[in-house]
Amino acid sequence: MTDQKPVTIVMVEDDEGHARLIEKNIRRAGISNHIRHFTDGTSALEFLFNGPDGPLLNGPSLVLLDLNLPDMSGIDILARIKAEPAMKRMPVVVLTTTDDKIEIQRCYDLGCNVYITKPVNYESFADAIRQLGLFLSVIQVPEASA
Repeated sequence: MTDQKPVTIVMVEDDEGHARLIEKNIRRAGISNHIRHFTDGTSALEFLFNGPDGPLLNGPSLVLLDLNLPDMSGIDILARIKAEPAMKRMPVVVLTTTDDKIEIQRCYDLGCNVYITKPVNYESFADAIRQLGLFLSVIQVPEASA
């Protein structure tokens, strides 16, 4: 991610094991960006909308979003992010075990940029995340709109 301001990766993942695996393999791919991990949608949305530096002043972000969360659906989070004009261009990568074609279509219709189904097998999952890390190392992330 070659942007002027450092891009914060906002990871919304309630499974601690998956979160550690995601971070470890993103780091293995050479990504050193700050990762903010949230285990529920409420705290992730609070950070994105009203972060420590005020609304939307956290700099550019990229969201790694699980769909199955304890307090709300990742689809609801995606819809809230994409409905906010200042965050509409924020890249959202859905990273979930759900491989239902209707859910996949719904996420793309709402504006997700990439949809990745988490493989069940550990090695396949680790490999998929390493590939995601390589992808993250070359993409451009837009500034938040004012």
